[in-house]
Amino acid sequence: MRYLGIDYGSKKVGLSLSDEEGKIAFPFKIIPNNLELVDTVHSICGEEEVSAIVLGESTDVSGKPNKIMGSIEEFKRNLEGELDLPIYFQKEFMTSIFARGNEGKKENNARKNKKEKEEKIDDSAAALILQRYLDKINN
Repeated sequence: MRYLGIDYGSKKVGLSLSDEEGKIAFPFKIIPNNLELVDTVHSICGEEEVSAIVLGESTDVSGKPNKIMGSIEEFKRNLEGELDLPIYFQKEFMTSIFARGNEGKKENNARKNKKEKEEKIDDSAAALILQRYLDKINN
């Protein structure tokens, strides 16, 4: 069973995919958050033979929904209207921070423009969200 992980952002959306066994998550792609977002995700689900979607649930440190959570819930409803796939929420708390740390290690902590670094972490954050979910269901 292959899963698609989604780290929803107001400008960009990070995507990750699991292996066919649904055990390991891998960064996949970063796509723009635009009017074609649902269609793009729909196409990817077909091309990659996705069986379920794991969507990052955005909360603050106290566990309350962040400002963007309303947009995430609307996105989930739109996906449910287009896809006949189960969609699960997984808390995404601090995944971007962890992803940023992993990118820094991969780049040998070389000096890079902050904006360039920011552009590279959304798919890694999606992989962390998906991996948390996979670990939870496989243990």
